[in-house]
Amino acid sequence: MRLAVCQLNSQHDRSANLTVALDLVVRAAEAGADLAVLPEYTDYLGPSATEPKPESIDGEFAQAFAAAARRHRMWVVAGSFHEIGPDAGRTYNTSLVFDRDGGLAAAYRKIHLFDVDIPGRVAHQESKLVAPGTEVVTLQIDTVPVGLSICYDLRFPELYRRLAIEGAQLLLVPAAFTTHTGRDHWEVLLRARAIENQCFVAAAGQWGDHEPGRSCFGRSMVIDPWGTVLAQAPDGVGVAVADLDLERLASIRQAVPSLANRRLP
Repeated sequence: MRLAVCQLNSQHDRSANLTVALDLVVRAAEAGADLAVLPEYTDYLGPSATEPKPESIDGEFAQAFAAAARRHRMWVVAGSFHEIGPDAGRTYNTSLVFDRDGGLAAAYRKIHLFDVDIPGRVAHQESKLVAPGTEVVTLQIDTVPVGLSICYDLRFPELYRRLAIEGAQLLLVPAAFTTHTGRDHWEVLLRARAIENQCFVAAAGQWGDHEPGRSCFGRSMVIDPWGTVLAQAPDGVGVAVADLDLERLASIRQAVPSLANRRLP
């Protein structure tokens, strides 16, 4: 499988964000990718006061990426978007996966919400405006079992272990990781999730400054089950591509059978 992680700088103009995102899907297709992965909040990353109305999972946002998947005959993970939530005050932070025919193959609603206050650095209460999801989601992308997650989920290894136990060989992480935490934690956490679960990890991030006063780290990357970084996007909007060698995954799991050797008290 050839995989592309697409790095964005989403702003307050939803239409402009979608135009750039769809262009990156084209670039992924031109690079021969079977799967393109976009970042968290591909649709909008700006002030909550001007946030666009949330949509259903078959709304305009979904239709645009379904059409792109169908047009390019590739799988598309449409990062995440603001889905209509359980009540008037909260949305869901939802990732959609489209197959080569443009069909909706899976939807994952972010489980762990980013409620963090680092004095003078980062203050964000995602749970004020977003309702948590409750379902762990895996699916088959061509011949590869895949587990879904979003951004802050990365800090909760029990989710990824469950995805691995359910058969995942590739873990996807659309994200908008802050620059302050990303400098020290982003690559370390991604490589840890890859190593401990003996899975490929593909993380597509937002990059650069966003309104109001928010900065995202970027460095979208693809990592193999040994923890080796196969591809990494430089600063800026763009695409990084890597080929996944599933025979290498099998050999790593055979040589170091940590999943098979698990013992619970």
